[in-house]
Amino acid sequence: MDTNKTGLWRVISQGSLVKQILVGLIAGILLAWLWPSAAKNVGLLGDLFVSALKAVAPVLVWVLVMASIANHRQGQKTSIRPILVLYILGTFFAAVVAVIGSFMFPSNLILAMGDTQLTPPGNIAEVLKGLLINIFANPVDALIKGNYIGILAWAIGLGIALRHANESTKTMIHDFSLSVTQLVRVVIRLAPLGIFGLVSSTIATTGFETLKGYFHVLAVLLGCMIIVALVVNPLIVYWKIRRNPYPLVFACLRESGVTAFFTRSSAANIPVNMGMCRRMNLHEDTYSVSIPLGATINMGGAAVTITVLTLAAVHTLGIPVDIPTALLLSVVAAVCACGASGVAGGSLLLIPLACNMFGISNEVAMLVVAVGVMIGVLQDSAETALNSSTDVLFTAAVCLSEDDRLAQDDAELSQTQD
Repeated sequence: MDTNKTGLWRVISQGSLVKQILVGLIAGILLAWLWPSAAKNVGLLGDLFVSALKAVAPVLVWVLVMASIANHRQGQKTSIRPILVLYILGTFFAAVVAVIGSFMFPSNLILAMGDTQLTPPGNIAEVLKGLLINIFANPVDALIKGNYIGILAWAIGLGIALRHANESTKTMIHDFSLSVTQLVRVVIRLAPLGIFGLVSSTIATTGFETLKGYFHVLAVLLGCMIIVALVVNPLIVYWKIRRNPYPLVFACLRESGVTAFFTRSSAANIPVNMGMCRRMNLHEDTYSVSIPLGATINMGGAAVTITVLTLAAVHTLGIPVDIPTALLLSVVAAVCACGASGVAGGSLLLIPLACNMFGISNEVAMLVVAVGVMIGVLQDSAETALNSSTDVLFTAAVCLSEDDRLAQDDAELSQTQD
């Protein structure tokens, strides 16, 4: 075999994935700038990559969660509960940041009827009803449609039932999970090509012309997300691990956030987050459940989007808002965000829910949704990057905290014995 080809394959298969993605990113920008017509055509690479991620993610979640629970040993510790606490805190504080940002820099929207066929839920009860329906969905239908609530429910149920199975059955399930994981790793290695296609086609097709008229509200959205990513989340992580959180924060943004920014789907980014957790040697029993769960309910970026666009509509219509109402909006936005789907644009469907608090009609609220669609080129990408990178961040924070606590206990026990 040609040694040059062997060396090239080794670089592709074992080289730094982050560096390769950055190369794909720069190449995509250059192609869109120098040869726009060709850039639109290579968008097929991006579509194929996202399709591959979305195809493999439901199976990955199903198998890993089921295998993790089925092979769980009595007395073996997981840390799902503290991760859930961080998910809830992070989403609520993201909404609070969005409220503060909206009061400091109020936005006026130019509400023009957009061509959208989105059908929002009418109230929070409908969101909860939808969640319950998704939980009890047919498992095959859940896998086909990417219904992660249903997939999680069935995976957890089957995993608990299989804990009483024979060891040979458990071994087979574990081997199956390893095989699916290996297949996912192959898909992830194609990320540089996928990012190249996504970036080049997006810039060549859309550019930034559509964003000029809505720059202010977009700036508020992105500013709030940056504050959440670089201030709020690090403070939460520091509270958990009691040391400098920024190396972990930047690692999560670099490895998870960059990919999520371009796929614009928390669900599609699940395999990427799983791979990062594995490389960080986190507890598989924990992250195999917390990562897909986070892609479903950990939606800090969605809370920012819902809050900022709702308050922009409120300010545009001249509706007065006091502090208690703003805090209530934060709670509602956090709850709504947990009901947002893990796909591109999912949070926009829930803006009418928050608008309903202020008596804003559904027709006007849908105009606000149309604005969200117009600025979605950057808004949804940044939102997904924040959501998905935070899944890994909070999972890693809890796992590291548990490791530190166990190490401290061992040290104290050792001193006692001495």
